[in-house]
Amino acid sequence: MGDTMKKDSFFKIVRDYIKEGFKKAFPNITVDSFNLTLPAEVKYGTFTLACFPYARELKLKPSLIAQRIAQEMKSNSMIAKVEAVGPYLNIFLDNQFYFEHVCRSSIEQLLAMAAGKFSEPTGKKMMVEYLSPNTNKPLHLGHLRNGSLGISISNILEASGNKVIRANLVNDRGVHICKSMLAWKKWSDGATPESVGKKGDHFVGDCYVRYAQELDKDPSLKEAVLAMLAQWESGDLETISLWKKMNDWVYAGFDQTYDRFGIRFDKFYYESETYRLGKDIVEEGLKKGTFRKDETGNTVYDLPTGEFGANKDGSPRRVTVLRPDGTSLYLTQDLGTAKLKVEDYSLDNSIYVVASEQVFHFKSLFHILEALGFDWAKGCYHLSYEMVLLPEGRMKSREGKVVDADGLMDEMVKLALAEIKKRHVGEDLNAEEIASRAEKIGIGAIKYYLLRVNPNQTMVFDPRESISFDGFTGPYCQYAYARACGILKKAGVGIEDNEIPSDSNFSSLGDNLEEQLLAQKLLQFFEVIGVAAKEYNPSKLAVHVYELARSFNQFYNKHPVIGGNDPSLTAARIALVKAVKLALKEGLVLLGIDAIPEM
Repeated sequence: MGDTMKKDSFFKIVRDYIKEGFKKAFPNITVDSFNLTLPAEVKYGTFTLACFPYARELKLKPSLIAQRIAQEMKSNSMIAKVEAVGPYLNIFLDNQFYFEHVCRSSIEQLLAMAAGKFSEPTGKKMMVEYLSPNTNKPLHLGHLRNGSLGISISNILEASGNKVIRANLVNDRGVHICKSMLAWKKWSDGATPESVGKKGDHFVGDCYVRYAQELDKDPSLKEAVLAMLAQWESGDLETISLWKKMNDWVYAGFDQTYDRFGIRFDKFYYESETYRLGKDIVEEGLKKGTFRKDETGNTVYDLPTGEFGANKDGSPRRVTVLRPDGTSLYLTQDLGTAKLKVEDYSLDNSIYVVASEQVFHFKSLFHILEALGFDWAKGCYHLSYEMVLLPEGRMKSREGKVVDADGLMDEMVKLALAEIKKRHVGEDLNAEEIASRAEKIGIGAIKYYLLRVNPNQTMVFDPRESISFDGFTGPYCQYAYARACGILKKAGVGIEDNEIPSDSNFSSLGDNLEEQLLAQKLLQFFEVIGVAAKEYNPSKLAVHVYELARSFNQFYNKHPVIGGNDPSLTAARIALVKAVKLALKEGLVLLGIDAIPEM
């Protein structure tokens, strides 16, 4: 079959064939939709059709329906055989037809993806807002889970045909920022990051910890911080100057961490520029009756009990959007910022990657936006994720008990370096190349470990488990890609050569479960990307990349790709390896992980 066949046309051919068999079996019934699925085990065929949906209209048991359709579906150049097994119709495709299609279409689509030509454009603009750090401390392990989710879901949504804007709302003002500022004024003796040889974000973070320590001795520091915040809000030049200087130190440190972890943004929003935006929205909503003044003078919104429950006395729960003195809250700011985002980019969807502690906040925010009449609020989504715990429990920033991002990356790269050296004992490897590999393996291990579980699951981060080259890890998936590259190199094929060998005999493939399973995983690849995008859940793709890597390892451990007596079989297996190589690479890239040709 020389022409490349698109996935849709491939499925259409099989569906049309089933439709023909169905019509012969039941000429008086017209069915246009047949939901083909991939069986749980490849021994049950290439595709499975459940016959339950047709039982009512045909007034027959699903098992009898399957039998009668199977009797009418004869084998041909595409279909090897059809079997009725209970209520299921199992369809086995011809090996030549199936494997050539899988290899050709996978390679074609994966090369298009690598070139940035993703799925057909949806026409949708989506903003993914993630990270949202505070400028009073360095990034920590929790930020890395947030960042990993933000990177991967942005890539996955983009690969699904959407225009994606990556945004960061930086929390650069407020009481917590003033705590670091006050500590620097009182106890730093004019020190700077340069003078003490420290990254700027870590230097400012030390000031934040120092404040917490001193507060235990002197509770009056709370009033001093509030006074500093009032000075900032009134535009006091000295306070503003210190605020800018310390934030610049932090931003310089953040930039280094962003670059190392592969974090990038198209747009930055700053709380200092947006915290007043929601006031006008609230004032307008107050006039319309969306909000009201409570007995203490707060401007509040009453949440519907059907969705939010009620207080113990039966009264509706409510949220405050303006204090009696007219000052705003986080919710006020987010109302304004949400509107600003849509005005800036004409968004169809706005995804907020924020920890699960803010579920109530975002549920309230989106409900209020809808109540205010903003239709685009229906496109807002909170990608909630649970905490990353240490073996000893939660991290505590104010006590300095955190796993900071930079330190964790350093540790993981060291572990990767040790593993590489152990695997290459006695080999004369270039030190620079080893360091480069260790960096990619170490950072990739963090990302994969954080992405392999559903975002709504709490997890414990285990550095040594995450760096393992065996098991459900990033290095295992990277190693599978490197092994595919190594096989091609040994076969005398460049890893950038993605042509199907002209002498490939695809009919010789598929006589074993390993090749069948590998083809199935390739066939599922783009479907999984679609599911991950629809559910905003990168773990779907992370798991599939692992399953593809594992299937590939099982395949090449049992079946030699090169060195056999049948050149046409070798050529077909090389084509299969090329498709797997590209799928592993693009899967890793979508997760934000480097694919390394040599480990």
